[in-house]
Amino acid sequence: MTSNDLVVVLTALNLEYEAVRERLVSPEPYRHPRGTRFEIGSLPGGHGRVVLGLTGKGNQSSAVLTERAIQEFSPAALLFVGVAGALWDTPLGDVVVGTHVYAYHGGTSEDDGLKARPRAWESPHEISQTAAHLARLGTWDRFTPAERPRPRVHFGPIAAGEIVQNSRVSHEAEWIRQTFNDALAVEMEGAGIAQAGHLSATPVAVVRGISDRADGAKATEADRKWQPVAAANAAAFALELATELIEAEPSSMRENSTPRDSGSVTNTAHGSVGVQAGHVSGGTFHVALNSAGPAPVDLPDQLAELREEVSRERSAGRIDEETHEAASNELDIASKGIEEATPQSRKTSLLALKRLMGLLGDLASLATKVGTLITAVKGLS
Repeated sequence: MTSNDLVVVLTALNLEYEAVRERLVSPEPYRHPRGTRFEIGSLPGGHGRVVLGLTGKGNQSSAVLTERAIQEFSPAALLFVGVAGALWDTPLGDVVVGTHVYAYHGGTSEDDGLKARPRAWESPHEISQTAAHLARLGTWDRFTPAERPRPRVHFGPIAAGEIVQNSRVSHEAEWIRQTFNDALAVEMEGAGIAQAGHLSATPVAVVRGISDRADGAKATEADRKWQPVAAANAAAFALELATELIEAEPSSMRENSTPRDSGSVTNTAHGSVGVQAGHVSGGTFHVALNSAGPAPVDLPDQLAELREEVSRERSAGRIDEETHEAASNELDIASKGIEEATPQSRKTSLLALKRLMGLLGDLASLATKVGTLITAVKGLS
């Protein structure tokens, strides 16, 4: 599949799944070899495709199925969509887009109480910017029924734990407010989703509709009323975001499209100059460029060299252990694909290198070398 026109959308509950599915055009079933069921449909207006999947509750199962979906479809982005409880006073039905996700259950138990050791994953800059732009435009909720209040979009942290949070006075609720008092919403899947996206170098957005106030009102009549509303609002914003992300050129994969001119280069030199090609006339030498392009790259050797450099960066502390492990896995996939030398295996190698580019994007020298390898794989016949 072509990844640039496809986004994966995952939900935890059937109610959330249906809220997304009813907005897709002609969804068709897709069965993963390990039994996971997805549906693939078109976005309204035909601007791209969505792979829709159900993870079930909890960070662990969500992380596993996120990784599975990414490996199977290589999407341009992955969106996790559904409902959440408000930690403060966010109105019911409004939408929260996570600027980052806290895994708030990390900690150590001491004699004087629980000390937080949280992990956090920040939303990719391009997704955050795109989501903020859509919120400003205010066109995403154009199909909201007239009898409902117009929902708003809020941006802030989302706290993801391992329990259903349904109290504002419990010890856990008080601890969350003291330790993560900037979080706008609380739920149970976002941390697993965010970590899987990080390890796979796939942009992830967590989009939540507020269905309750985490104040003991879950499973009440009010909750049953607001859950479908919140799920519908989150689905509407998420699919508008998916459309925008697909239509926009992905900057992380953008390449210089300006062709290099063939011909000659004139350079003026003073003193002694060593020249390997062309001819010298007085103080000026002329070098003819080879219009056939750069010399062939020895891909297996270059991959082996890149693997060594990644290991050195890990030893120097510039790459954490999880990123190093994920990068090594992508290098294994790329190397195997090059060895098999079939059209499909080369495509697999190319996708692995693109994911590797995302993992190593903060290290310019390594990212440049990955870019060279991507270009070389694309040039294989």
